[in-house]
Amino acid sequence: MSAIAFGAFAGIALAALALAFGPGGFFLGLALAVLGALIAAIATGALDLRAAAAAARGRSVW
Repeated sequence: MSAIAFGAFAGIALAALALAFGPGGFFLGLALAVLGALIAAIATGALDLRAAAAAARGRSVW
């Protein structure tokens, strides 16, 4: 699935949540989508938590 198709599907899903449950449903769906993307990035190795923690502490990650 291309990024454009995925983005369009996500937009349709969030719009459906907003129509069905109002703004609260929209923001809950958005928060869960961000959480799922974060978990997927950690699981696939696209996000290195050790490097992020070192950068937050001001240490060089290179």
